[in-house]
Amino acid sequence: MQGRHDGTRAILAILVLCSAFLGAAQAEPSVETIARGRALTDAADCATCHTADPAKPFAGGKRIGTPFGGVYSANLTPDRDTGLGAWSDEDFVRAFRYGIAPDGSRYFPAFPYPHFTKLIRPDILAIRAYLDTLPPVRNTPPPPQLRWPLNYRVLMRVWNFAFFRPGIFEPDQNKSVEWNRGGYLVEGAAHCGACHTPRNFFGAEKRGRMFGGGPVDGWFAPRLDGAERSGLKSWSADDIAEYLQSGRNGHSHASGPMADVVLNSTSRMSDADVRAIAIYLKDLPPGTPEPAVALAPAQLAEGEKLYKAACVACHEADGSGAPRIYPPLPGNANLQSANPNSTLRIILDGAQTITTPRAPNKGSMPAYAKQWSDQQIADVTNYIRNSWGNAAALVTPAQVAKARRD
Repeated sequence: MQGRHDGTRAILAILVLCSAFLGAAQAEPSVETIARGRALTDAADCATCHTADPAKPFAGGKRIGTPFGGVYSANLTPDRDTGLGAWSDEDFVRAFRYGIAPDGSRYFPAFPYPHFTKLIRPDILAIRAYLDTLPPVRNTPPPPQLRWPLNYRVLMRVWNFAFFRPGIFEPDQNKSVEWNRGGYLVEGAAHCGACHTPRNFFGAEKRGRMFGGGPVDGWFAPRLDGAERSGLKSWSADDIAEYLQSGRNGHSHASGPMADVVLNSTSRMSDADVRAIAIYLKDLPPGTPEPAVALAPAQLAEGEKLYKAACVACHEADGSGAPRIYPPLPGNANLQSANPNSTLRIILDGAQTITTPRAPNKGSMPAYAKQWSDQQIADVTNYIRNSWGNAAALVTPAQVAKARRD
């Protein structure tokens, strides 16, 4: 009898072990899930914000500037003490969907949970599955450096009540599958509105001006709507896709923060997803028009002299440039934005054309911060913003001086 009992216990033990093994095997995410998570992580451009040291990708610690001070990105590697290793799936979903940390504290919206809330649960867990494949890195980011009293996370409960609307992206049954995929990416994972929508006094996106452009780190993220001069009205869906995949097209080149987005995000996305984004953006209606501007020829004369002396070698006398090498200036939406910060940054600091697999050739523009005065930079900026059919508001020397300080 004892032998029979021992045999029964052994069989039960084997069954328990097999059950545990099978449960663990079933819990392991599939290769397809991890691949989808990686694609969504690329779409969300997580690497740009969560990498301070290139030797430690996704380990966090990068400072993200806000009008209220700086915050530092979290460690996304599976380190158990300083990263996500000890998080449960529910912890991860709650952080993504509601901006709530495992300890119950609220994240600041520099972490774009107001956009990530639009992702469906399987996609959020796919991102988690991909991040779990990263090598763990021990790194504790510095605490936020926000002005008092905004450094108290409890205030985020009030902010969320006033401005945060959780909920997944709702497909439009009157639109195509491609359009809805683009909307899901633009409004969710890619969180384009986080940069390209103006914000109110409290740092929340202005709902009535979605994709109307906004200041970012001393630059200006231009309008993505169908505005005539400063938006995407003159761009086709193919133009948008080419820009996102290569960092340039026949209208413009990516510079500043957008260059990082192209390098670390959109150039790595699938052709189908980039095309879907382009279809969605091209369908956005024009928002509030910017006021019409008419500068007198006398206001452009000094700028014209400077342009002819320093710029025609690359951009030509008529501003046509060499598309995809030196961007053309006529009809350039960046130039005609109401906020001239991006144009001023390029003139002051110069520019380097980013290289991607689809556009490996390089181009560069010298910096003029040391060569030209504030008045001269204002003059040439006004000339290129108001010539060849362009029209944009007057830029003053005081604005140039501020751009230098920033």
